[in-house]
Amino acid sequence: MGETMVSPVLFALLRISSRLLSVPTSCWHCVRLRKVNSGNKATRLKVIPRDQHCISRQNISDNALKVMSRLRGGDYQAYLVGGAVRDLLLGGHPKDFDVATDATPEQVHALFRNSRIIGRRFRIVHVQFGREIIEVTTFRGHHDSDGEANTDKRSSHHSHQSSSGLLLRDNVFGTLEEDAVRRDLTVNALYYDSKSFEVFDHVHGLSDLERRTICIIGDPATRFREDPVRMLRVVRFAAKLDFKVDPDTAAAIPECAPLLAEIPAARLFDEFLKLFLGGYAQRTLQLLQEYQLLGYLFPDSVQHLERDTIAQTLVDTAMRNTDQRIRDDKPVTPAFQLAALLWPAVADLARELRERGEAPMVAIHSASQQVISQAAQNLSIPKRFSLPMRDIWEFQLRLERRGRKAAELVQHRRFRAAYDFLLLREESGEVADGHGAWWTEFQDLPENQQLLQISHEKEPRTRRRRKRRRSTTS
Repeated sequence: MGETMVSPVLFALLRISSRLLSVPTSCWHCVRLRKVNSGNKATRLKVIPRDQHCISRQNISDNALKVMSRLRGGDYQAYLVGGAVRDLLLGGHPKDFDVATDATPEQVHALFRNSRIIGRRFRIVHVQFGREIIEVTTFRGHHDSDGEANTDKRSSHHSHQSSSGLLLRDNVFGTLEEDAVRRDLTVNALYYDSKSFEVFDHVHGLSDLERRTICIIGDPATRFREDPVRMLRVVRFAAKLDFKVDPDTAAAIPECAPLLAEIPAARLFDEFLKLFLGGYAQRTLQLLQEYQLLGYLFPDSVQHLERDTIAQTLVDTAMRNTDQRIRDDKPVTPAFQLAALLWPAVADLARELRERGEAPMVAIHSASQQVISQAAQNLSIPKRFSLPMRDIWEFQLRLERRGRKAAELVQHRRFRAAYDFLLLREESGEVADGHGAWWTEFQDLPENQQLLQISHEKEPRTRRRRKRRRSTTS
């Protein structure tokens, strides 16, 4: 295959872009271009040699290097791929490392005793080194390569789509070039060869890194129909990298968004965790609302957020606080974020039930059950999260009363989360009675002073004795 040097105009653009990305110019110049055939289409492969990019093996997991070395030793191809290559080119330090190979899952499993094959829709191999897992995927091929014309014995002949184009099974194996165009986002389709130290780009991923743009590979509508979750991935990576969304990619989202209703609730919950527990939940929420995707995760919440600025402020604040805790390396739980996202619906329903004559605690308990049950139709929320959510909500009434059992409440395992949620409600303007400040002071007092403060706050009730009427006799 012939090679040519990059044009002076492109080199100038690369130098400007490298400054914007705060990446050394040497990462981008002297790119070699090759023509490769991928299926029936010719693509332009950009090859960046070792001395012209900023990726260092020192920033790559030793276990990932071992996996690639052993695969090559078994006469297989092996490349670092995806987010790790993207982040390394952006000057970051990735935590997860994925490897792509032409070896089938069974062949990979045979090379590594510390591995297991997982997945049904597309089988992958997890190679485990202590707490670190290196994910190994076989090159994916085109669906049309699964027909009679395909004589490659490595193809698993397991591709199946629904009538709407949704991929139900995707175990079609292919070549490196086919794998590149089968990936979802251009910036995640970059490959690094740890033997030659070169970076391979088949789908203008480097260009989109320079433009700070999230772009779907291929026709956006077709790719979204294959897997609607890709729309959520577009939002997630745009928020994570602080990139803009490519106009063509963004234009296809409104048409394809209803397809998210076909995705199992369990998978959507997994996507929720990725969306909101990565340290960029506030920006993710904004983009989900901007592209009208939040309604397919939390339909009841969307209605309240659109018409209630206090509810919107509460949820925004919850996301911002969670992002800060992650940056501070403090523990976070999905239960708190879910409690914030669903609270406007719970509070509104509890208010309606009280107006119908329900007691406050009965109303909040019933509203919690109904809202969680409704939310479970979209997100399969495990009990380990739904039970703490209910406790957080029901605790709000107790914290607002500041009764004789205040000292016992402070000792409860859910107190801290419920107290934080009360502060969140006060910060958003939902409640303004100073309960948060009272509990902030109260929980730090010694137990004897807590009891003394309670006695001062609440005077003992004295029962009024009715005067008995004396019966008069004539």
